[in-house]
Amino acid sequence: MRVRQALGRFGEDLAEQHLRDVGFDVLARNWRCRAGEVDIVARDGDVLVICEVKTRRGTGFGAPLEAVTPTKAARLARLGAAFRHEHALGPCPVRVDLVGVLLRRAGEITLEHVRGVS
Repeated sequence: MRVRQALGRFGEDLAEQHLRDVGFDVLARNWRCRAGEVDIVARDGDVLVICEVKTRRGTGFGAPLEAVTPTKAARLARLGAAFRHEHALGPCPVRVDLVGVLLRRAGEITLEHVRGVS
């Protein structure tokens, strides 16, 4: 379990740095409420971005982003509304982004960022 947690944290660290590099303002990591948890909460201009990060060491169980179903994306959108309400952000739009991190055996890292899945 600890190896999996370390892998997830590593992927989230890479995703956070990527989001900062492309100009996002990261507001929170691993934000929790009764309804669930969000890996990264950020702002992209005036848009609140709820970012789910999936990290894999291979594609034997599918690509990282294939793990996010439409049901999960809809739940993330609801969590975005909860974050907006809890932090009194007002009526800003909420977008769900996905970041997939794939670690290959040779040390190659692939990061894919998909904006607006919900």
